[in-house]
Amino acid sequence: MGTKKHKKNAPANLDIGVISISTTRSLAEDKSGHWISKRAKKEGHTVVLHQVIPDDAKTIAVTVLNVIAAHHPHALLLTGGTGLSNKDVTIEAVRSMFKKELSSFGPVFAQLSFEEIDSAAIMSRATAGIIDQTVIFCMPGSLNACKLACRALIFPELGHIVKHIHNG
Repeated sequence: MGTKKHKKNAPANLDIGVISISTTRSLAEDKSGHWISKRAKKEGHTVVLHQVIPDDAKTIAVTVLNVIAAHHPHALLLTGGTGLSNKDVTIEAVRSMFKKELSSFGPVFAQLSFEEIDSAAIMSRATAGIIDQTVIFCMPGSLNACKLACRALIFPELGHIVKHIHNG
């Protein structure tokens, strides 16, 4: 079956969780998380959770597992904590829990970022993978990076990805 047919038969209304990782922003100040939530709803999805948690590996890992257990989202979009500083630990917190990694997400996101921000794109550590039956996307915290990832990659493929996770 071709990609077009797969996408045509993919679920259109999904449950989405949004977690912003930041030690400086509150939920009220979470521009990226609010934009992701609004965009998900515009795409016809249900946002089952939106919260901000600190840049702490244990907190991130426990929160991700608790959200999956409590809400069973089809997708969990994490924004922030993907940079190069010592406090950026999102990737380290979740990657070891992936049963499968979407290894092309990071490089494709970096290529798209390069087209917008030039060589600074090499600092991107965006990644994605599957934990249990939930696809996890880890993207930078900047609003522009979230818009790029969601518009160009995540939402166009999300139903297709979920179809493969749940139906093979």
